Amino acid sequence: MADEKRFAVLIDAENVSEKYIKFILDEISNDGIATIKRIYGDWTKPIMNSWKNVLLDNSITPIQQYSYTTGKNATDSAMIIDAMDILYEGNIDGFCIVSSDSDFTRLAARLRESGMIVVGMGEKKTPTPFIAACNKFKYLEVLAQNDISENRASAPAKSLSGLDSTSLDAVRNTVLTIVQETSDDDGWTSLGDVGNILTKRYPDFDVRNYGFHKLTPFIKSLNMFDIRAVSGKNGHVRLMYVREKRADTE
Repeated sequence: MADEKRFAVLIDAENVSEKYIKFILDEISNDGIATIKRIYGDWTKPIMNSWKNVLLDNSITPIQQYSYTTGKNATDSAMIIDAMDILYEGNIDGFCIVSSDSDFTRLAARLRESGMIVVGMGEKKTPTPFIAACNKFKYLEVLAQNDISENRASAPAKSLSGLDSTSLDAVRNTVLTIVQETSDDDGWTSLGDVGNILTKRYPDFDVRNYGFHKLTPFIKSLNMFDIRAVSGKNGHVRLMYVREKRADTE
């Protein structure tokens, strides 16, 4: 599609396992097209041999970066320099930065200052400053678990075990605040708008963190809101609205 966003996917091989590559590329395809796919590391190290087939199968370009000094991560500098070069070329709409390293916090902030969409992906150990610097952030453990388990849509909402995501209570209270702030005179507000604002307030918000595939069943599981579907002329649901649950609807 002509209006799809073009993304540069930059992966820090020293902070990401090859087992996540499929999930990373599948996830960014929800936002647009990965027109640039590069991965950075010292490919002369024997430990990197396991990456070979993964890179070939997914057409990812490996960028060699030698470790010039013990204890220093040259990969970070190479990624940052490449990201700025890509930015100034002006051929993409956003970046996907895949790392669990806080060293990319300033890069994410700088790219957003230039109008780029920044999607971060990393493991649950990722520091909060990097998460907050992105437009949205995806936990790799959740993406992988989501692919394995396809029947969580009806499960009770809870934060997935071991995942340091935004607490369910915090999300519940924030949803209530958003609904109250954006609703019309009858208390209704667009469910899509609620989801967009949630992501802005919590870059790591993802319904999959709580065991769901879609926003609507997640909101229903909070047991605090009424949801209304508005259909178009052809009978297909076009818009979803939400409001604080009222006594006469319980």
